[in-house]
Amino acid sequence: MTNHLISIIVPCYNQAKYLDESLLSVLNQSFTDWECIIVNDGSTDTTEVISNEWIKKDSRFKYIYQDNAGLSSARNLGIKNAVSEFILPLDSDDKIGENYLELAYRAFQENKNLKVVYCEAKKFGEESGIWKLPDFNLFNLSRKNMIFCSAIFKRSDWGLVGGYDINMIYGWEDWEFWIALLKNGGEVYKIESMQFYYRIKKDSMLTGMNFEKSKKMTEYISVKHADFFVKQYGSFHHLSDEIVKTKRNYEEKLQSEKFIINAFIKKFFGFVFFRNMK
Repeated sequence: MTNHLISIIVPCYNQAKYLDESLLSVLNQSFTDWECIIVNDGSTDTTEVISNEWIKKDSRFKYIYQDNAGLSSARNLGIKNAVSEFILPLDSDDKIGENYLELAYRAFQENKNLKVVYCEAKKFGEESGIWKLPDFNLFNLSRKNMIFCSAIFKRSDWGLVGGYDINMIYGWEDWEFWIALLKNGGEVYKIESMQFYYRIKKDSMLTGMNFEKSKKMTEYISVKHADFFVKQYGSFHHLSDEIVKTKRNYEEKLQSEKFIINAFIKKFFGFVFFRNMK
């Protein structure tokens, strides 16, 4: 078996109509030492038919089927069957730029401390334009995710953190994974080149993330990675003190503003009253 340098993992659940476009972006890579594992997560559409066509076209494409178990499970299955040192998850409706693998691999070779490499991103589909994400640092990561799912990491690091968490059933599994991967150290590098294209659809896991689902996922991440959040924000006692202090400062400022406003009103209306008396 050839040990390719990068394995692209493409989970697919009833997204066959986009699959050709996604796999074509893999085939067009300037970096050629890759394998692409399509994981059919119990689809009822033509995912298997299309996948087999790509396998016939290029032996670097591989196909795995599992009964529907969710995105995290599908990614994990693909990575378990991967033979490469580096992993790139790619959702079956998204695309990558033709130089992404080449630029990412070069970055890893130049800096052995890197854990994650990603790039500039652009939206397409129902919405188009540059996908502007906050700069990465651990504090920003504690507030929200700013690394899309299709970043490149080492297979060994995936194993050390236990892979993608299958309990993240409603989404945000990539956010939880980046926290697990990076909270104890490791560098992140962003390629200053547009090499990822994120499809916006009317119906997706993210658009279906309502308040209750987001609350459950946030609470789960908060408990699982309590050490990380305490390190970023301080203890719960410290947070409570900060909230009280902020509230007190706000009330003092509000009282001060009220005093100024009242003084102005008294002076203004006193002046108007005095003029009308003349």
